[in-house]
Amino acid sequence: MADRRFAVDDAPDPDHRLADTAANRHYVWDPDLDPAITVEPGEVVQFDCRDAYDRQLPRDPTTEDVAAVDAEGHPLAGPVAIAGAEPGDTLRVDLLAFEHEGWGVSTVPPGDSGGGLLPESFPEPHVRTWELDTTADGTRVARFRDDDAPAVSVPIAPFPGNLGVAPAEGPASTMPPRSVGGNVDVKHLTAGSTLYLPVEVAGALFSVGDCHAAQGDGEVCITGIEAPMSVTARFDLADRSVTQPEFETTGPFTPTGRDEPMYATTGIAPDLMDATKRAVRRMIAHLHERRGLSRSDAYVLCSAAVDLKISQVVDAPNWTVTAYLPESVLD
Repeated sequence: MADRRFAVDDAPDPDHRLADTAANRHYVWDPDLDPAITVEPGEVVQFDCRDAYDRQLPRDPTTEDVAAVDAEGHPLAGPVAIAGAEPGDTLRVDLLAFEHEGWGVSTVPPGDSGGGLLPESFPEPHVRTWELDTTADGTRVARFRDDDAPAVSVPIAPFPGNLGVAPAEGPASTMPPRSVGGNVDVKHLTAGSTLYLPVEVAGALFSVGDCHAAQGDGEVCITGIEAPMSVTARFDLADRSVTQPEFETTGPFTPTGRDEPMYATTGIAPDLMDATKRAVRRMIAHLHERRGLSRSDAYVLCSAAVDLKISQVVDAPNWTVTAYLPESVLD
């Protein structure tokens, strides 16, 4: 469906497709994995990616459904070997298109799991399903599916949370990001972006997954809007040297892609993580006390649509982190 596809103008048809099959899926970063396919520089591949919950959730999951997921790690599509890629090279990845399936989910893990930014403040698990839809004026947004849920509209801007090449040593977990990429969760790696990755093994062995329909900078409750989707990318070798991921992007740098009214809360502390927690706690309080959301829904919305920015790190002994909420998200 056209409304579910986000693509660059004149996006080429893929030369290869990695369908959602066991042979094209793995759950660790490992230089010893056999490639699903080998492609020539300049070729285009479509990856059919599962969501972070490995397609184990129903469309309207409960917290019990989430707890029952048997998670080996993020399901990744690949790996793809690029002919001629050698350690010391730089892989260029042009992200050309994304197509979602019309729904997504955000979850808050139980506090005793230690997951998310504020586990101590959210002892109980929580789950929200999102409908990925198009408004009458053609804006593509995510809304809470439950009719009794708060009215929010988060603009959709799909991107892969987890993408990279194999590290020189493995197997390695899909959870932390590394110098070769992985779970970087950079929300600006949207269609039209170009990513540069340092190659550590022959063939590079690129994989991708953990796609998000939208996410705020920070992904504070541990999930964005997790959604299964296809990713189309072109591969080449770049005439430059990088030691960690670098990229070119046009954003969007605000949820709507334009300057817009925001409400912001600050966190000020001598530790950046503590300052971040203070800014997010104040935003949750604002959404709960002034905008009528439950605290758990406020936490989910912060993860899906609130952007964290480091405002200053020079005025010792305290640093400032600011949380920005677009007013347009709240209907």
